[in-house]
Amino acid sequence: MRITGDWIEAAGVQRVLRLLTDAGHRGLLVGGCVRNALIGQPVADIDIATDAVPEVVMTLAKGAGLKVVPTGIEHGTVTIVFDGVPHEVTTFRQDVETDGRRATIAYATRIEVDAGRRDFTMNALYAEADGTVVDPLGGLPDLRARRVRFVGDAGARIREDYLRILRFFRFHAWYGDPSYGMDPDALTACAENSAGIDTLSTERIGHELRRMLAAPDPAPSVAAMQAAGILARILPGADARALAPLVHLEGDTPPDWLRRLTALGGVDEAEALRLSRDEARQLGILRSGTTSEVGPAELAYRHGARVAHDILLVRAAMLGQQLPEAWEAQVAQGAAAAFPVTAADLMEQFRGADLGRQLRELEARWIASGFELSREQLLA
Repeated sequence: MRITGDWIEAAGVQRVLRLLTDAGHRGLLVGGCVRNALIGQPVADIDIATDAVPEVVMTLAKGAGLKVVPTGIEHGTVTIVFDGVPHEVTTFRQDVETDGRRATIAYATRIEVDAGRRDFTMNALYAEADGTVVDPLGGLPDLRARRVRFVGDAGARIREDYLRILRFFRFHAWYGDPSYGMDPDALTACAENSAGIDTLSTERIGHELRRMLAAPDPAPSVAAMQAAGILARILPGADARALAPLVHLEGDTPPDWLRRLTALGGVDEAEALRLSRDEARQLGILRSGTTSEVGPAELAYRHGARVAHDILLVRAAMLGQQLPEAWEAQVAQGAAAAFPVTAADLMEQFRGADLGRQLRELEARWIASGFELSREQLLA
């Protein structure tokens, strides 16, 4: 079997692979680029595996006049930049010791050893420069079946890095076949080792949840996380029940992880996931709007059409309802509305708190009129 595509024929990819093979080393594409090419999904990052140690890779790159950066040299990784495009090159390796968060590694010379330390069989796929697929662990049948399965013993792989629990659910959301269900051994191992999640940083947890919720339909994966007791560990108080209705209501609306996080709820998501200040502000607006009874037009007037739409989607999903009738016209009306009265119009009569209170009262009258009252009518 061979993979094809503009990305594998790109001058940079071929140059870096040839740099290694011409020097007598193995140079193989590996991981996500091979997996995505095989299932027809876009290829983003280019990862290359080799039996050459990092110092040799750097020497070869510099000798060829290429920029090379020791981005993760302690883990065997250097980045070769060709025409501004980074190509990560990592030496075959094996884990010598792990503590559930990081590993002490040793370099290896055999592809089977390198494949054996990877997380899922669908990620243990390699390809030669001509696209010929190399499958040392038999991961192709799993990929074809969209079956997310750990390499070797699932519990052992998880205890090497507890983040793999969340990666398992994320990969199932993106690549798994919902009709097949989840690998039972993997699901059991995730539940049995879930306490290890407590050792992970909130940044790593938040990063995985973001990527999971951005999948086309993460609802089955998140529901399985809740059933296994894992959702409560990373997001106390969260409930997955509204997520599937939300995905259904979204239709062609692009996925948005914050919208979906709002539907999950939870106690202090901003702190639990270490959200940025802007993300926490957006989440606060969505949560407040979802639990309010403010109509579509006013939501759009106050927050814009996109945020209003998100609030209406989450609100309908949590109530088990459809979107309100004529919501699109109301949102468009509210988004285009501009309050015709300014503070300067009232400053001759009001000051300080009285001025603010009068502005709010007039704005409320204007909104209640369907944005129809003019400046003259409001000031009369």
